Amino acid sequence: MTHQKRLSIPRSWKAGKKGYKWVSTTRPGPHSQARSLPLGIIIRDILKIVDNSREGKKILSEGKVLVDGIPRKDLRFPVGLFDVITLPLINETYRMFQDEKGRLVLHKLDATNVNKLCRINNKTTLKGGKVQLNLNDGTNIPGSNEYGTKDSLILSLPDKQIVKHLQFKVGNLAMVVGGQHSGEIGKITEIKEVKSSRHNTVAISGETDFETIEDYVIVIGEDKPEIRLGGEVIE
Repeated sequence: MTHQKRLSIPRSWKAGKKGYKWVSTTRPGPHSQARSLPLGIIIRDILKIVDNSREGKKILSEGKVLVDGIPRKDLRFPVGLFDVITLPLINETYRMFQDEKGRLVLHKLDATNVNKLCRINNKTTLKGGKVQLNLNDGTNIPGSNEYGTKDSLILSLPDKQIVKHLQFKVGNLAMVVGGQHSGEIGKITEIKEVKSSRHNTVAISGETDFETIEDYVIVIGEDKPEIRLGGEVIE
């Protein structure tokens, strides 16, 4: 299915229910449909650099829009959390974040040469005992056992080489990317392992103290964020 009714769009899409009856869906890729936006909607409806899909196809085919440093030519390419969109011709760069309502929003960045933050969702042992890190954006990179599941990595773009390793541990700074505390930032004060089918939880201290499930927590730094936060939000 290439299109869906506007009324059925995921809650993470910051788009009105009124307007055109049909909107594009995301193509299967590095992010799920519920946690990503189609690149065509981003360049037409959010950044407003084209007026329609025909113009969008043209600039994408010319390689004028980069996602994580790579030209993407598909209007339905899924752009998700922490992905970096760059428009080289006008020297503008944006990073995808989640707001307090769990909706995906773009923050404009000052610099065009920026790094990418990813979380290690799991690890795979390959033939010969080599370790592969499986990241939240669908990327698989070589690693070692010094990297743990739920740790975060700062990667260079577009080659995705590891610049810094951030451990998922008490004392580090984290962002919540789901639930009622979506978008909030604070220090991890406790990680509670649950010996049952229920989710592990994490206690976080920020503007308020709260607890959320482990899957919603992404480490973004130690004493300060390793990526820029609070840029101009593009509606």
